[in-house]
Amino acid sequence: MSTEIKKEIALEIAHVLFIDILGYSKLSIKRARVAVQAGEKDLAIHQLAISAQDPIGVNYGDLKLNPIWDPLRGDPRFEKIVASLAPKPTDK
Repeated sequence: MSTEIKKEIALEIAHVLFIDILGYSKLSIKRARVAVQAGEKDLAIHQLAISAQDPIGVNYGDLKLNPIWDPLRGDPRFEKIVASLAPKPTDK
């Protein structure tokens, strides 16, 4: 097998793995959405906590502004997750 073909195969494998990682990262967000809509607040918060640890997981703006999370507002566990994702002040 030529070096060029090996490079193409390696790039294709890397691409597939990257897509797989993205899909897995979004899975906990999707689970949280389904859980909150089903009234399963504990499960939703657990899934959001997992997603919040991921650099490409749930984000501050979504949790702060999206009305889907309204049933979780006021729960200290949810508010802790939101606070952990809040933008950090920068020194100027």
